[in-house]
Amino acid sequence: MSHALTEHPAEPAVPGEDTTTWIEPIATPSAPHDTARRSPSWGRRVLLDSAYNVSALALAVPAFVLMVTGLAVGVALAVTLFGLPVLALTAYVARGFAHVERRRVRTLLYADAPTPHYRRARDESGWLRRAVAPLTDPQSWLDIVWSVVGFATSILAFVATVVWWSVTAGGLTYWFWQRYIPFDDEGNQTLAELLGFGDGRRAESVLMLIIGVVALLTLPFVMRLVALVQSSLSRVMLSSRGVLQQEMTRLEDTRHAARLAEAGSLRRLERDIHDGPQQRLVRLGMDLGRARKQLDTDPALARTTIDTALKQAREAVEELRSLSRGIAPPILVDRGLAAALQELAGRAAVPVTAAIDDLGEVPPHVETAAYYVASEALTNVAKHSGADHARLDVRRDGDLLAVEVVDHGVGGAASGKGHGLAGLEQRVRAADGVLRIDSPAGGPTTIRAELPCA
Repeated sequence: MSHALTEHPAEPAVPGEDTTTWIEPIATPSAPHDTARRSPSWGRRVLLDSAYNVSALALAVPAFVLMVTGLAVGVALAVTLFGLPVLALTAYVARGFAHVERRRVRTLLYADAPTPHYRRARDESGWLRRAVAPLTDPQSWLDIVWSVVGFATSILAFVATVVWWSVTAGGLTYWFWQRYIPFDDEGNQTLAELLGFGDGRRAESVLMLIIGVVALLTLPFVMRLVALVQSSLSRVMLSSRGVLQQEMTRLEDTRHAARLAEAGSLRRLERDIHDGPQQRLVRLGMDLGRARKQLDTDPALARTTIDTALKQAREAVEELRSLSRGIAPPILVDRGLAAALQELAGRAAVPVTAAIDDLGEVPPHVETAAYYVASEALTNVAKHSGADHARLDVRRDGDLLAVEVVDHGVGGAASGKGHGLAGLEQRVRAADGVLRIDSPAGGPTTIRAELPCA
């Protein structure tokens, strides 16, 4: 990637580009760091996989017994009103085992296993509707089916784990405890002798050691494979609906954020047009009307009035250009995001060090969001941070575009309702991105937006 590093001197701020308000400096804690756990080391990974595989049977046995019993009793009593409560109770029990399994997947495998939203009866519903509410929820039946089917995979996981660990430990320690095995009994043949590797304790010890080393080398892969087989069934049946529900919630939040950002942009644009070009155009009309009346009585004064009107027209055009740059600057469309950001840093009101990588092809909505983030952040730096310098870093890492603005001003920036950065956060969320603000009192302030380009 090419890396452009330029130092831009300070220039006067362009009218009409101040679109957010920086909150007054307050003592706010730093933005929390990412709390996602890192993947464990290979040794810890083997132990966690083994613990997950062995403990699967302890969960599957009572789940299988209770499900089979509950279903048998519930179906047998289905001809009466007592069958439905029994089946509902069975669904609740299956839900409890499903919660435990999701916790095991998250804790031992460090995998994502979201809990889906279960259907609930309304508060005003009768006791019968409340009792059978779990039976109308597809996830409840998935929990029941998993409790039955998971019994088979848990046996496989338990047996494979015990056998592999036993072969590994037995093979590596056979040289020690083989002395307690009688070799002189008539008709007794060792494994080494049966395989043609010779007879005697030495040949048997060497063969067992080789088997133990092979089992040890393959132990991490076998434990991982068995854990994935066991957990795949759990995640598909117990968390797939939760993943879909999370995705639907995320899409709804993104759509809501896009609506808020669009509404805020329209209100801001309307205010800026009303306070800027509209007022100048009104005055331009008044000046032209006055000049028309002055043409017959005082041509010299009419000429002066026309010159003033021309000045108002030029200023109105400049303000309209400034507003259009804030919406979608022509350079962004013609030359791309990198050139637009370089031009933005070059006309900032404070010196800006711009480090912009080769960004490649970026979707139009991501380009607009990235430019908006940089523009708003640099405008706030100039007006409210008190910093005499800022840094703009824009990098592309695969399908992720990161825009970061750093200044060493007074700090205290925060995003929330009523704060100026709330609109910035909405714009980033509308592009399905994440905005991170780290601004302790006294600075420095770091505003970082991560935008997916896929």
